Amino acid sequence: MKRYLSLDIGDKTVGIAVSDPMGWTAQGVETIHRTSLKKDIARIGELMQQYETHSLVSGYPRNMNGTEGPRCEIVREFCDKIKEAYPEVEITFWDERLSTVAATRSLLEADLSRRKRKKVIDKMAAVFILQGFLDSQQ
Repeated sequence: MKRYLSLDIGDKTVGIAVSDPMGWTAQGVETIHRTSLKKDIARIGELMQQYETHSLVSGYPRNMNGTEGPRCEIVREFCDKIKEAYPEVEITFWDERLSTVAATRSLLEADLSRRKRKKVIDKMAAVFILQGFLDSQQ
């Protein structure tokens, strides 16, 4: 089994989650607050090294009708830059249409304040993206 790192790529942040070594469950790792493309990608590289993986699962924000919009293009361009920096990386795109909705719902059920939700929402969305991907592999 291989380990995966997942990305929930936004304009201001990138939520990060990692699978357990067996590839069964996803855990939130951190939220990268975007500064520069170079620093953001370097941090992802550090995390790939830390978790010993070259397999990424990126959320792919299709429109609700399944079409690709401008957000998909932004995600693809970001992932292309990761691939340039780390040619050995394998990137899988995963439909993330409802991941943020599901993450928000679970945080509301946990009764987290708005401020606390804001801090962890992207990381939680990355968990939902990765868990959906892992479940599909079983």
